[in-house]
Amino acid sequence: MAVVAQTPDIAGERQSGQDVRTQNVVACQAVANIVKSSLGPVGLDKMLVDDIGDVTITNDGATILKMLEVEHPAAKVLVELAELQDREVGDGTTSVVIVAAELLKRANDLVRNKIHPTSIISGYRLAMREACKYVEEKLAVKVEKLGKDSLINCAKTSMSSKLIAGDSDFFAVLVVDAVQAVKMTNARGEVKYPIKGINILKAHGKSARDSFLMNGYALNTGRAAQGMPLRVAPARIACLDFNLQKTKMQLGVQVLVTDPRELEKIRQREADMTKERIEKLLKAGANVILTTKGIDDMALKYFVEAGAIAVRRVRKEDMRHVAKATGATLVSTFADMEGEETFEPSFLGYADEVVEERISDDAVVMIKGTKTTSAVTLILRGANDHMLDEMDRALHDALSIVKRTLESNTVVAGGGAVEAALSVYLEYLATTLGSREQLAIAEFAESLLIIPKVLSVNAAKDATELVAKLRAYHHSAQTKADKKHLSSMGLDLSQGKIRNNLEAGVIEPAMSKVKIIQFATEAAITILRIDDMIKLVKDESQNED
Repeated sequence: MAVVAQTPDIAGERQSGQDVRTQNVVACQAVANIVKSSLGPVGLDKMLVDDIGDVTITNDGATILKMLEVEHPAAKVLVELAELQDREVGDGTTSVVIVAAELLKRANDLVRNKIHPTSIISGYRLAMREACKYVEEKLAVKVEKLGKDSLINCAKTSMSSKLIAGDSDFFAVLVVDAVQAVKMTNARGEVKYPIKGINILKAHGKSARDSFLMNGYALNTGRAAQGMPLRVAPARIACLDFNLQKTKMQLGVQVLVTDPRELEKIRQREADMTKERIEKLLKAGANVILTTKGIDDMALKYFVEAGAIAVRRVRKEDMRHVAKATGATLVSTFADMEGEETFEPSFLGYADEVVEERISDDAVVMIKGTKTTSAVTLILRGANDHMLDEMDRALHDALSIVKRTLESNTVVAGGGAVEAALSVYLEYLATTLGSREQLAIAEFAESLLIIPKVLSVNAAKDATELVAKLRAYHHSAQTKADKKHLSSMGLDLSQGKIRNNLEAGVIEPAMSKVKIIQFATEAAITILRIDDMIKLVKDESQNED
């Protein structure tokens, strides 16, 4: 029974009990249904048009959910869930939302059958722990056994549902090369792959297959003036975060001038201040000057005379990466402790060379041979903006996946293999428990099958038959000692058959699957715990005052 109580002094409504749960589940189902059809190698894309008419065509779960303006508080949890998965793993955003919504739906059915939410939650938690353990112990395969091909296959699996699936052979190699190029060892001796050091530049024209990898960090702007040299080597780079323009008096400063000749002196002094600043920069040895703000013509003159390259209006983000890669310090003011203006040579970053190159019709400044971490740039070519944006998103996912594979070193078979194996395993586990959690674990096992089901539905195949076959394989893999190798059987969606996906090269990092299970369970539990919703109505009378 739902109680809608209204207290006289607080205008608002309170809903509690089953109604709230049902509402939350319906909202989450609605969100999941939006992204459902975009899962898998034959998933369809979504076209999103925002309030000012910008069009985004995408297949990436996180992007779709970010663009939707979700009002419902429970559904917002799912949107945040997709963003979390995107930050942590980079791929699997669609799967995580679908699994979470399915877990919720089944939990709601259990609550209707008079099982207390607490029992369900502890059952789900137990199932989650067991599932993650099982993936790590039984299903995960070390990458060393598979070599570089496995990285390429991981990248291909990640791209299979995206726009560039047709050219995934070509792009997978690009992605793997790019990630391996930024390899570095940190102070603790761990090998890290900072994929932020891979800059992705989009250039119109040519076809997607004309994309290529360049060594060096590219800035999407040209030199500030034509008279500057096209190439500087070795480069000493100053990264600035202020204007190099004629210094103006501060606002609100009044200068009373009685003698008109004094006015000219003030003007001259203003011009000289900028000149002094630039001289300080050049004296410190800088021959490449990057600034996030503007440089005016008067200041450019000095750089051209000194034979230095100056670049203005560099994006803050690019600036941070350049500073990190070259060992430069981002300087936001020349003032030192004493109030004098100085520029230390230690602020400069080093690179082998800085050159301006032309890509399609745009000039880009390339910073090559950086000092601390290596940086590479992926130049994407494509017919139009939508295509380039979608390629960028697809490559971000693939880069993240390759990074995770390299850092965690374990992979699992894709195509619903893991979910089917876990489902069979957890169902067996549920029958061995005599506690109340049994039902919750059995439902958890059922929920995981949503992934192979959705995959086959999207591929226009018979889901019931395929999933049943898949489970049969996994059942014999877990019960018969001589059938262990069947544990990596997954769906082949183009043929509508079951095959060994490890051999077929459909693989994903084990970490991605573990995180999907953990995050989806946590989100489902968070929403399941809610049994009361109090919504305050905006008080109109206060606004009128």
